[in-house]
Amino acid sequence: MFTLWNKFPQIFKQLKRVDQLIDERIHTNNPNVEELLTSLTDDKGKQLRPGLFLLFSQLGGQQLHSEETLIKIAASVEILHKATLIHDDIIDDSPLRRGKITVQAKYGKDVAVYAGDLLFTVFFSLLTEAMNGSKYLSYNSQAMYHLLVGELSQMHLRYSQTQSIDDYLENIQGKTAALFKLACMEGIHFSKPDEATEELAGQIGLNIGIAFQIYDDILDYTSNTTDLKKPVLEDVAEGVYSSPLLYAFHKAPAEFKPLLDKKQNISLAEIQEVAKLVEKYDGVGDAKKLAAHYTDLALAEIDSLTNQKVASQIRTVAVKLLKRNS
Repeated sequence: MFTLWNKFPQIFKQLKRVDQLIDERIHTNNPNVEELLTSLTDDKGKQLRPGLFLLFSQLGGQQLHSEETLIKIAASVEILHKATLIHDDIIDDSPLRRGKITVQAKYGKDVAVYAGDLLFTVFFSLLTEAMNGSKYLSYNSQAMYHLLVGELSQMHLRYSQTQSIDDYLENIQGKTAALFKLACMEGIHFSKPDEATEELAGQIGLNIGIAFQIYDDILDYTSNTTDLKKPVLEDVAEGVYSSPLLYAFHKAPAEFKPLLDKKQNISLAEIQEVAKLVEKYDGVGDAKKLAAHYTDLALAEIDSLTNQKVASQIRTVAVKLLKRNS
């Protein structure tokens, strides 16, 4: 559990409290929804966002709030993440996520929608308890807006062969990076930093989130279903074209077009043909360069933080997250 945070005893201990709080808050008297919620709380995941929030909360000059308040805010970040995963799976009609059956596939879309909505209510409840009167109430609503816009944009561009790398980056800034940005900015805000450092924390979170998602997308083209625990190239079948495919496609659109024109009717064999073309035109290599660019930006920004002790810890986490495909 939380293996990423084992080297950080204080964060590890706080994340256990975050987990306990989530377990306490996520309940309902509907047995189907309750079963779904229990499965969510049992799946701890990496706790990336609450962990980053707690780590960044150590950066500022002084602690303005109790640890109980910080635990509530960290829990709210993780709950928002879990809620968006449920709704993503519903929108994508995904049967699997990381090789595991999705909640909407197992419990049905109606139960999944109610569960996702319940998580949003718990998210807002924790926020009002922890930061009543803070500007970060509006910041959280803005983050939710960016998450939604990223999803809507991805849905609009599904199966589109005219989308660019800039379109892709704009989508992941909303879908993935917005929540990383929120976690980092929110963390440092509650330890009274100067405004410039708070903005820097947000930029670090944004660049970590962008690089993290690019590397995640690269894995579709470099791993098999056994070690990744995800059906290889499932995004292609769903019309979600990530950076490796986009880079390769733009080099040889005529070769990709007959395959991608099949949209949702593309076969597994044809998806493998797409993968071979991505390899042929080095889409993964180009995507790795893009990820490295955002990784380097994040690490340079981390190195400019004045609290070197905490900055070193943040760098350790960022390198572990972002150097996995270097």
